[in-house]
Amino acid sequence: MTPANASHPAPCALLQGRRILVTGAARGLGFAFARALCEQGAQVAMADLREELLLQSVAALKADGHAAVGAVVDVNDPAAIERCAAQAVRELGGLDGLVNNAAVTDSGGRGMDDIEIAKWDQVMNVNVRGTWLMTRACRAALRDSGRGAIVNLASDTALWGAPNLLAYVASKGAVIAMTHSLARELGGDHITVNAIAPGLVQVEATQYVPEARHRHYLEQRAIQREQMPEDVSGAVVYALSDLARFVTGQVLAVNGGFVMH
Repeated sequence: MTPANASHPAPCALLQGRRILVTGAARGLGFAFARALCEQGAQVAMADLREELLLQSVAALKADGHAAVGAVVDVNDPAAIERCAAQAVRELGGLDGLVNNAAVTDSGGRGMDDIEIAKWDQVMNVNVRGTWLMTRACRAALRDSGRGAIVNLASDTALWGAPNLLAYVASKGAVIAMTHSLARELGGDHITVNAIAPGLVQVEATQYVPEARHRHYLEQRAIQREQMPEDVSGAVVYALSDLARFVTGQVLAVNGGFVMH
């Protein structure tokens, strides 16, 4: 029996029946993406390192009548990535989409001379290597679906060259470059690969950002208000849907007009 409080997909749901894996899905942007995908009819595998928080987030979507499962993963661990992808394919019965959202930053506000080598390596391993390895682990299932779509989360910091954030900016620039290369490499598998580049979004992970930078974004946007996770979700839904079947290798800046790309 359907729960009385169940949330059903819209009659013209863009992702009806799609099976999608979202990394970094326990909170913030990833959780907003998972909810938006479910609302458009998708079944979602939510992957994250934080097991307790992940279980709470999966339960929240299930309570609203959505089809969601959880998979614990450390995208800094190649073996864990393989297990996560296999679990998602097994529990969803296949895979039609992948959102590479999991990422870490490098403690903004530090100049290049002050970045610890261990922190640089962690940022690159998670943001760049993790995106590559998760894509590799999911490739066969996405190819088998015949309509595979990948969305990589970049950042508009890589489009304007944000200072004092070098490791993160470099990693997101690499994600953009990988998106271009993967789009050509996976095109023969009928898999699209696109990147979304958000601006400074109001989530837990951006609480460390100095107030001056928040204010700079707010004042320089064409649409002068704070950016929320839900502002990015529509672009992700679009890139995973049939509306974008002939769109690949592109970078869409979603930042209220702070960077016009």
